[in-house]
Amino acid sequence: MKNYTPKEIVEQLDRYIVGQKEAKRAVAVALRNRYRRSQLDESLRDEITPKNIILMGPTGVGKTEIARRLAKLVNAPFIKIEATKFTEVGYVGRDVDSMIRDLMEASIRMVKNIKMEGVREKASALAEERILDVLLPGKKRRAQNPFGLWFQENDSEKEQDETDSQDTMTSTRERLRERLRSGKLEHTTIEIEVEDTSYPGVGVIPGIGNEDVMIQIQDIFGNIFPKKKKRKKVTIKEARRIFEQEEAQKLIDMDEVIEEAIEAVEQRGIIFLDEIDKIAGREMGQGPDVSREGVQRDILPIVEGTTVMTKYGPIKTDHILFIAAGAFHVSKVSDLIPELQGRFPIRVELKSLTEEDFRRILTQPENAIIKQQIALMKVEGIDLEFTSDAIDEIARIAYMLNQTKENLGARRLHTIVEKLMEDLSFHADEMAGQHVVIDAEYVRKNLGDMIKNNDLHQYIL
Repeated sequence: MKNYTPKEIVEQLDRYIVGQKEAKRAVAVALRNRYRRSQLDESLRDEITPKNIILMGPTGVGKTEIARRLAKLVNAPFIKIEATKFTEVGYVGRDVDSMIRDLMEASIRMVKNIKMEGVREKASALAEERILDVLLPGKKRRAQNPFGLWFQENDSEKEQDETDSQDTMTSTRERLRERLRSGKLEHTTIEIEVEDTSYPGVGVIPGIGNEDVMIQIQDIFGNIFPKKKKRKKVTIKEARRIFEQEEAQKLIDMDEVIEEAIEAVEQRGIIFLDEIDKIAGREMGQGPDVSREGVQRDILPIVEGTTVMTKYGPIKTDHILFIAAGAFHVSKVSDLIPELQGRFPIRVELKSLTEEDFRRILTQPENAIIKQQIALMKVEGIDLEFTSDAIDEIARIAYMLNQTKENLGARRLHTIVEKLMEDLSFHADEMAGQHVVIDAEYVRKNLGDMIKNNDLHQYIL
């Protein structure tokens, strides 16, 4: 775990997320406490549990992005899951334990990718040898002389022939290797043998509606059936990728991967529970909301700390960090059952975005929407430019629509910018080499219908 200070964590989050200082400070402290805990004696380390967080705020203000960027920052296993998936458990919902299984799968992928990156050079060399073997198969074994008992071959002549043949093969192989490395053979088609990963599906088993059970049954069937080989025609470029993947897979120790993945989940795992407000509320005894409190009670042991069985072994959830989020328009945090409230001691309210926030979101982050559009048009050979008054106008319209219609937060900007760019994107292939300037007048002209409809909206009952 990299030793980031809380200030450094906030600085990293500022690169992608505008505003929300309180939320950034809260998650930065939670992350730093993980590092502090890792430096303690083992006896005291087990006693310190993570301080889970509830982020409250309207949609599109950065709740999910904060959690996702946080996980990327420390290379921690991370999943985002919606709490509403667990409603009506046993009928159409998912088993609550599945969130830990999903986190474990994410951790396996993360650790495996790191390990495979470490053996990339060796796997690349082995893949090159396999391609050369396909291009230049080894010399065929000489057919046995059926009259060998009566006519013995001269041993010295046989050895000389084999030496000459070997020298020729080596020379040809090295010439092929040079051409391969120079990229001259990248689009040559060859036939290779690969593992057939498909296996007979088990179909739908009556009485089993849980998708996790079905996935586990398919995994069992996949392991029972022997691995088959199939021949496939691909380019050398594609063959290199396939062979590198296969060789890297052989070079890494999966037992070691699983061991490290389990430790990563138990010590650094982060689960983002979205839409927690949708399961807040008491049971009414009838109607579609009957399972809300039941789902909360199912989630409670996972958050408190329990052991969940997965196909990789038991996983302890005591030190997984849970970040819950919800708009809490209708319900309140106090509507959650008291036991669950107690497991989320840190509560942060995220603010609605202002017009100035929209202006900064459009231009400042490293993945800013304006930067994305300029890059997309550059692909078509168009030099796109947004004037400052155009950005001000887009921000003003986004803020106005959020105030008068549903508050979609920063997602409103995507709707507006896509509408603004629709005509230009459609005719982009005809405008290669042009310099296109988008100003406030262009914005008002192309978004006029959207503004007009909004003006009429206030008069409609």
